[in-house]
Amino acid sequence: MAERVGVYICHCGSNIAGKVDVEDVSQWAGEELDNVVVSRDYEFMCSSLGQELIEDDIKNEGLTRVVVGACSPHLHERTFRKACSNAGLNPYLCQMASLREQVSWVTEDEALATAKSKAMISGAVERVQLHEELEPTEVPVNPNSLVVGGGIAGIQTALELANSGNPVFLVEREPSIGGHMAQFDKTFPTLDCSACILTPNMSDISSHPNITLLSYSEVEEVTGFVGNFHVRIRKKARYVIEEDCTGCGICIEKCPKSVIDDVFEAGIGYRKSIYRPFPQAVPKYPVIDTETCIYFEKGTCKACEKFCPTNAIDFEQKDTYIDIDVGNIILATGYDTFDSRKIPQYGYGRLANVFTSLEFERLCNAAGPTDGKIVLRDGVTTPKSVAIIHCVGSRDTRFNAHCSAVCCMSALKFGHLVIEKTGAEVHSFYTDMRPSFKDYEEFYHRLLDEGMHFTRGRVAEVTEAALQPSEEGKIIVQVEDTLIGRQRRVPVDMVILMTALEPKPDAREVGLKFGISCSMAGWFTERHPKLDPVATMTDGIFIAGACQGPKDIPASVSQGAAAAARVLGMIMKGAVEIEPIVATIHEEKCSGCRICNTLCPFNAIDYVEDKMVSVINQALCKGCGTCVAACPAQAISGAHFSNEQIFAEIEGLLFDVVQGNGGKTVVEEPEAVPA
Repeated sequence: MAERVGVYICHCGSNIAGKVDVEDVSQWAGEELDNVVVSRDYEFMCSSLGQELIEDDIKNEGLTRVVVGACSPHLHERTFRKACSNAGLNPYLCQMASLREQVSWVTEDEALATAKSKAMISGAVERVQLHEELEPTEVPVNPNSLVVGGGIAGIQTALELANSGNPVFLVEREPSIGGHMAQFDKTFPTLDCSACILTPNMSDISSHPNITLLSYSEVEEVTGFVGNFHVRIRKKARYVIEEDCTGCGICIEKCPKSVIDDVFEAGIGYRKSIYRPFPQAVPKYPVIDTETCIYFEKGTCKACEKFCPTNAIDFEQKDTYIDIDVGNIILATGYDTFDSRKIPQYGYGRLANVFTSLEFERLCNAAGPTDGKIVLRDGVTTPKSVAIIHCVGSRDTRFNAHCSAVCCMSALKFGHLVIEKTGAEVHSFYTDMRPSFKDYEEFYHRLLDEGMHFTRGRVAEVTEAALQPSEEGKIIVQVEDTLIGRQRRVPVDMVILMTALEPKPDAREVGLKFGISCSMAGWFTERHPKLDPVATMTDGIFIAGACQGPKDIPASVSQGAAAAARVLGMIMKGAVEIEPIVATIHEEKCSGCRICNTLCPFNAIDYVEDKMVSVINQALCKGCGTCVAACPAQAISGAHFSNEQIFAEIEGLLFDVVQGNGGKTVVEEPEAVPA
């Protein structure tokens, strides 16, 4: 029996109708194309009235196939499939033709655009008649979740999930959770105490009955698929027995060796070889740094073990491995900061009183190495003039083309703290001032009122070479003021470099481990930058916070909560629907060459040693067709993209090319290549 096809052409306002004669295309399809029994055009097919047109025609005209010429399938294919389903037609018996993205937006000539639209509709009509009914499958969702990264975004995500009554595993590679926010003194623009906001949430993490905190740990391996991931975690040896440790700190007090703290104190403070990163660290247990510990260097000392009142020190402790099963994974691994030594003309590492933004955060922090006193490197002298240089490593095609989003506001915060604590003169050298969000512009004007000086221009050089007596003993900032078109030399006592936010150095390696991709810059890539910013192309893997791109604390918290909401939606359903457009390996044809195993971008294909054939995990497969095209034995077929369907679409596209066979081209199927 011949199929009964309905064709629907969308005007999309003027997006399509502005270049395509949609009425002509609709009339032509109804008159010229085989088995088309209904052909209509409508202003907005995606509207409720447009969908009702399709539903009514399926019921009243007995349509067995539907073709919609509209925008990209990525945008509204689900909409039209749902309309078909509502009318009792299998949703996979619907085919879309992208007349907006592939025709009207890229074709200037109206006649050519109309002709191309007819070809697209013809191809879709030929193809849809060979579609088969497909049914999605469901897999159960494990209610346990894994959050990787214990910064503010990861903390927010974990608490949202745990407060809903679901178990959460929180993995943090450092000895304590808190992330960069734990290093900050104040938050902009409200100038709230950073620790006062953060530490209550850290305490909630440690005491929450639904949260298992695995600090000083790293994810080693991830297998499985959405709803059913198996994760192996390596818990690094602290050389402290957590069950016995009371966190009294005697071991830290008695340790005879102090070393520079390059991590939490950003290199301007000291810690012991056995240490807690900061007093409010969660968990409270210290960790021994084997690279600096006297016992691990020389086999002597053991002062910490000698004085520990609970015998909690264990120098023989080894790394342990923990295996967990979770339904969803949220990555909140954060960011790193730019190495200012890559710009030698700014003097960092060469000129003593040039500081990075993170160093200054610790310098002005009341819990920092100077108890919050803003002093020069000598630890005594208070600066009388300070320069703040914006965009160090960002908005620079040599290093990072992106804006780091937080630098302008952090610079304003630093300016306020310097003025408040020292009364020094503050100069801000900016590329563009970008106070973009709530109360940010007001904060900028507050600093103008406080007397902070602003110069628009990229700093050329930071030097100690004095050209006149007033510059002796000073650091000179050489800059072109682009607002007045003049070169300036500004002598100051201290320079603060607002360093760029960068992806973690191992971001690509981590992404590969979790089956997600990174942008060219190295940030984790979201499924859609506007409509789906927390999901990834791997179902069940979500991202939150600055691992996705530079953002401030409110944005990180919001994204953490959004990721938790997405996960909770899946947990509440209890199962997740798996798209049936997947590939299938026919074992009788498979030669076991394993070409498909190495090519699959989703790691969905495994090799079965006993049978010497490959098999596809359909919960992981995305139906991309890479394996189908690559298989030399043609042992793999792709549902919804069979050779017959593809060749029929090609023949339809070439409807006006006369090469015999009734005006249609003959597309021959290639022969299989011997494996």
